[in-house]
Amino acid sequence: MKKIAIIGSGSWGVALATHLAKSGNEIKIWSFNETEMHMINQERKCKFLPGLQIHENITCSNNFEEVIREAEFILHVTPSKFTRDTFKQYKQYVGNKPVIICSKGFEKETLKTLDEVILDELPTARIGVLSGPSHAEEVSIAIPTVLVVASEHDDILEMIQNTFMGNEMRIYTSKDVKGVELGGALKNIIAFCAGVAAGINLGDNTFAALITRGLNELTRLGIELGGDKETFYGLSGLGDLIVTCLSEHSRNRKAGKLIGQGKTLEETKKEVGMVIESIDNIEVAYQLGKIHKVDMPIVETVYKVIYEKLDPQEAVKKLMTRNKKSE
Repeated sequence: MKKIAIIGSGSWGVALATHLAKSGNEIKIWSFNETEMHMINQERKCKFLPGLQIHENITCSNNFEEVIREAEFILHVTPSKFTRDTFKQYKQYVGNKPVIICSKGFEKETLKTLDEVILDELPTARIGVLSGPSHAEEVSIAIPTVLVVASEHDDILEMIQNTFMGNEMRIYTSKDVKGVELGGALKNIIAFCAGVAAGINLGDNTFAALITRGLNELTRLGIELGGDKETFYGLSGLGDLIVTCLSEHSRNRKAGKLIGQGKTLEETKKEVGMVIESIDNIEVAYQLGKIHKVDMPIVETVYKVIYEKLDPQEAVKKLMTRNKKSE
């Protein structure tokens, strides 16, 4: 059994902690929020997963050194926009411990993926990325889930696969760090679009077309940024795309649905109540598409819906009446 550090006390961090604790691992979670820390330690509750009873093998602290000191590896599970600032605060304790990125997104200011952000701060860091179709609400109650871990280091792949595997979770391995990370980040954009489609009461035909053509767009950009084509048709691409586009658990889909129903961006953020990765991801993907000259009509259109106040119904009309082309 292993000692594991989890940086982030949100729903995904606590869900992963719950899964790992059931196998007898000792989990220490870092939280910046004292209220959340006390809820976990004293009440044995998580405010983001209200039905969950926190396992006895889980403790929480706001002290990085205490959480990381004895850990065999670190799961980084903060929202993408806080990755650099948070990592700066604990990188002195990392040493040779693997850092497994479990967040999905980009750094908006630099357009960098999260592995690039961490390597900026600590070039010697040993990186892995864990991704795939996984809602925290389902992982926390042991609904069977299949994920993929990517790393350039064979020992990291073996350790994460062996530690996470069980009756309720299956782990595949990959060497395509960039592809696995990009699949997880870019699918949030299409999930937001699916929410907009739901918000304006479109149908199953539309959702199927959106997922198919959306996958085509994120694959084109992902390949340009260094990912392997096959990765985007796997768990971190197509798999995560399906679950995020179609599930009511998805906060990215919920955000898009509220926008489709006429809510403002600020009203949407307030109602969702948690970080909406897709909002920043849309702006990053739009800029990356322009830089790399990748044709991304869905991304460009939803960018205009959010930032240029294009009416969602008009956005659909623009996509449907584009110039004819072959598939």
